[in-house]
Amino acid sequence: MDYPQSPTPSFLFDLDGTLIDSVYQHVIAWRAALTGIGIDLSVWRIHRRIGMSGGLFVHALLRETGRTLSLADIEQLQETHAAEYRKQVGSVTALPGATELLASLTGAGVKWAIATSGYAATARPALELLGLPEDTPMVTRDLVRHAKPDPDLFLAAAALLGVEPRHAMVVGDSVWDLLAARRAGTLGIGLQSGGYGREELERAGAYRVYADPAEMLARLDETGVRLDEAGLRED
Repeated sequence: MDYPQSPTPSFLFDLDGTLIDSVYQHVIAWRAALTGIGIDLSVWRIHRRIGMSGGLFVHALLRETGRTLSLADIEQLQETHAAEYRKQVGSVTALPGATELLASLTGAGVKWAIATSGYAATARPALELLGLPEDTPMVTRDLVRHAKPDPDLFLAAAALLGVEPRHAMVVGDSVWDLLAARRAGTLGIGLQSGGYGREELERAGAYRVYADPAEMLARLDETGVRLDEAGLRED
């Protein structure tokens, strides 16, 4: 039969907790920044908000504490978080299988990009950590109007690749990634490497959940990618 052929899926990857093991460094950095202005929050409360836009993150935590801050204070808080995170960046590593997964997709001609709520100053150094070139397709918070759970980052990443969102899959470790994926009109794949459980990720919309990038690579056929054919298909 003659019928339209679907293109090989493209992938839009979150960064922290998805490709690099940095979630808890961010948690500690936020706690230090918050403690510096007299807000004492349990680590678990901070962890539940990692992956959100920094602005939404701060507003959510302030709502829980009953505090109010000026816009200038919030900007200073975000800058302090970035400075505290940079102090710990030496302990950040690539997650198991991350470099191999990206290399396998590239070798098969599968398009992919990174879309992160982090600003370029803290996100772009991860490219070297992953063994990626500077021109790797990456969308950071600086480039979009809103970050997760809004879909802007993933819509921008799909546009950067020249693909329709419905032909892409978002890979992320948090419920905020998956909510943004649903709003962007993409399928969502959850990774447990950021600390969220399988059921949480599935409830947020993940149609597949893997432990980390290594398991995703081992089961890549479940996403509709056939590595031995991907580079031969026409979009």
